[in-house]
Amino acid sequence: MSSRDTDIAAFLAEHGWGKADRNTLADDASFRRYDRITDSARTAVLMDAPPAKDDVRPFLNVAAALHELGLSAPKILAKNPENGLLLLEDFGDNTYTRVLNESPDQEEALYMLAVDLLIALHKWFASKQSLPRYDDSLLTIEANLLIDWYLPAITGAPIADTLRQEYEALWQALFAQIRDVPETLVLRDYHVDNLVWLPGRSGIEACGLLDFQDAVIGPTAYDLVSLLEDARRDVPPALAQQAIARYLAAFPDLDPDAFRLSYAILGAQRSAKVLGIFTRLDRRDSKPDYLRHLPRVWRWLEGDLQHPTLAALSAWFDKVLPPETRTIPNPMTET
Repeated sequence: MSSRDTDIAAFLAEHGWGKADRNTLADDASFRRYDRITDSARTAVLMDAPPAKDDVRPFLNVAAALHELGLSAPKILAKNPENGLLLLEDFGDNTYTRVLNESPDQEEALYMLAVDLLIALHKWFASKQSLPRYDDSLLTIEANLLIDWYLPAITGAPIADTLRQEYEALWQALFAQIRDVPETLVLRDYHVDNLVWLPGRSGIEACGLLDFQDAVIGPTAYDLVSLLEDARRDVPPALAQQAIARYLAAFPDLDPDAFRLSYAILGAQRSAKVLGIFTRLDRRDSKPDYLRHLPRVWRWLEGDLQHPTLAALSAWFDKVLPPETRTIPNPMTET
């Protein structure tokens, strides 16, 4: 038994789960892993976040904020932040991903529920100064993941300094325009893999929230982009427009043109980030499965680049990564 397994066994025993069965529930794109803990009729979820590589305290802070707002984040059943271990309420297996695969007729209802949750969150939320801000520096670091990982995987060479400077300058000019909408709590990974259908609860509480530890304070458009420009799932254009219209109708004082511009810029930034992250997962972390999603991510990015305000950035992509190069890089590892 590894020292990590010993720590986990001690943690479970300390909190009354020492005789429970432990089975892998999920790994994700980070260093965290999740196990379902089963003891007779009761279950819980173990979050295992090695403290040398992760920190569970942001998860605890955001969970507390979400609970305060009456939203369905998992209850914290036990915690050992120093050791990177949490025992969480088990929401079950009905992620949006699974429900949509099994019952595609539920698509509109589930997406509108997710939009209604964002509407409520954005109406209720008061800025938490303890949370980091989604500032231009962080947005640029994320956008640079494309040129640091995806571009060299495609071209076989690092990006030239002049092209990097052009790329960053274009983003900086765009980021100056994303904040003409209000700021709120941005969960950042608000998509179907991290939403759970909880039919025993009413209203927006029926939408359970997972994987929100990276939350920041940022523009209201970001989580709607995460939901509707999902790297892992095609969202029909008509459904996406219906969702955006529903959101805008809930905020009659919000300038729709400013919101749609913020949405397009953040959508392009998020797609650039994801292209880099999914390539890095293959190159650095030996997780090539994410590469299969890159064509979809390119489609989202190309769609956002059609906004007239993004014309200069679109021209940069056409020059440096023209359409024929927007492919899946050869994986470094076998699936």
